[in-house]
Amino acid sequence: MIAENMVGMVKNSSVIRQMFEEGNRLAKLYGAENVYDFSLGNPNVPAPAEVNAAIKEIVDSEESTFIHGYMSNAGYEDVREAIAQSLNKRFDTHFNLTNIVMTVGAAGGLNSILRTILNPGEEVMTFAPFFGEYRNYVANFGGKLVVVPPNTVDFQPKLDEFEKMITPKTKAVIVNNPNNPTGVVYSEETIKKLAAIMESKQKEFGTEIFLIADEPYRELAYDGVEVPYLTKYYDNTVVGYSYSKSLSLPGDRIGYLVIPDEVADAEDMKAAASVATRILGFVNAPSLMQRVVAKCLDAKVNVEAYDKNRTALYNGLKDLGFECIKPEGAFYLFVKSPVEDEKVFCEVAKKHNILIVPGSTFGCAGYVRMAYCVSYETIVNSLPHFAEVAKELGL
Repeated sequence: MIAENMVGMVKNSSVIRQMFEEGNRLAKLYGAENVYDFSLGNPNVPAPAEVNAAIKEIVDSEESTFIHGYMSNAGYEDVREAIAQSLNKRFDTHFNLTNIVMTVGAAGGLNSILRTILNPGEEVMTFAPFFGEYRNYVANFGGKLVVVPPNTVDFQPKLDEFEKMITPKTKAVIVNNPNNPTGVVYSEETIKKLAAIMESKQKEFGTEIFLIADEPYRELAYDGVEVPYLTKYYDNTVVGYSYSKSLSLPGDRIGYLVIPDEVADAEDMKAAASVATRILGFVNAPSLMQRVVAKCLDAKVNVEAYDKNRTALYNGLKDLGFECIKPEGAFYLFVKSPVEDEKVFCEVAKKHNILIVPGSTFGCAGYVRMAYCVSYETIVNSLPHFAEVAKELGL
């Protein structure tokens, strides 16, 4: 018999993954070209050429034990130093290798930092809509996820509600920017107000409240929009980063944590995050991919391709009468359901071989998420089918 808490998790397994598997099933029935799968944030844009070149160079030039062996749990020192200096150059920070812990993607990083700071019964706050796995990450360590209701006008955080909901049990706040699922970028004004509220509450309660910046989409921003770097606004900030989207490497699971010296008990935090990486079973981030990303710090994925997709899908759906805000980052469109129950919308769309994810998965019922990290042809060819959906739903 499996653990009791896993019974529910298996039953309520990721809706996104279920839709992805459904897409595979439909593709076998109707042909992949006739299925329009917007369910999973799996980049269609290939990794930059520098990535494959780096892999070949490393494999051909380094000793195999150096490529594939163990290192300290925090990662290779030269890789961490290279990342620290790259961040300093880009964001005018002052990190060094001790501030960087290499992780198994952003998910591994978030679990490591939550293992580091969270005691059973403590609360972690986030803003709806949010990446649904946060619930499981927090539950892994006996914590409680507290969700601030969504602001469906512009999807910036509801900071007045946030301020009321913080308690002495609040240990951390997770901010995902650019946001999955909305594509909204939380503005500098928003971040400053958020930081001020958190500073005030720390003093009021005499506690430490950590801001966890979940940033796998940082490099995917459009129209010159700036994504604030959160360590500059609030001392108790930890950044979780992944190369899954910025270099199109989701299956290679490589990222890092930034733990600044300004964080409370910084030395203990760094040590604990390294130990957490080991005891959670990651041991260390993949050794080869650490070497690869260190050689690709200036490489960029083809953001223009995502922008082209964004424009085509947004304009196409708006022309058909669907309601949505234009995303400023990431590669998701958050669309208001034409009917009250967005799951009905999803089922009607599936009848037309379109796969979309209900907003309730992200804590925001009445909307659906569409991942436009697909081929441009998929978007163009899907629009006549979206027209049929619109007609069936009375738009």
